[in-house]
Amino acid sequence: MNFLAHLHLAQLAESSLLGNLLADFVRGNPAGDYDPEVVAGIMMHRRVDVLTDTLLEVRACRDYFSAEFRRVAPITLDVVWDHFLARHWQQLEPTRSLQHFTQEARGQIVPHLPLTPARFQNLNHYLWQERWLERYAELPFIANVLQGMANRRPRLGALAGSFADVERHYHQLEAHFWQFYPQIMQQAKAKTL
Repeated sequence: MNFLAHLHLAQLAESSLLGNLLADFVRGNPAGDYDPEVVAGIMMHRRVDVLTDTLLEVRACRDYFSAEFRRVAPITLDVVWDHFLARHWQQLEPTRSLQHFTQEARGQIVPHLPLTPARFQNLNHYLWQERWLERYAELPFIANVLQGMANRRPRLGALAGSFADVERHYHQLEAHFWQFYPQIMQQAKAKTL
């Protein structure tokens, strides 16, 4: 899962949105560095990552990627899941728009940014200002996201090329998303994540 899915699941589980978004920027045990609810959010994010990476539906999707891109497939898939979530938001969340959800999330996170790492603050500058969460619904934006990640981390340069496999197997990936994401939503609502 990427930013949107982690925030969505956190909201469903009534977990800290800040902690769930911050988790990728925190190493080791966060206890003592952040408020307990933020720490709980960080830990939820980590559990969701482990769960998603071990789901048979998600693991099967790695086979859609060419050998040269299979190593980065889990990262590409995290971004692709956000695309399908944004694209099908109204089906999954019929009572509020993605724009409204994004505004609520921003309101809960931005006031706490001064207490977070500089890299996380930098991410938030672009995330909200450029409306990433809403733009995940646009497939060309997903290509830009993967290219940007490849540019920032040269050892992950294959991310840019992996987009061709996403386009080639788009409908199969979408079908897999529908097999697992609604179940994870239910787990979040039941607070079992």
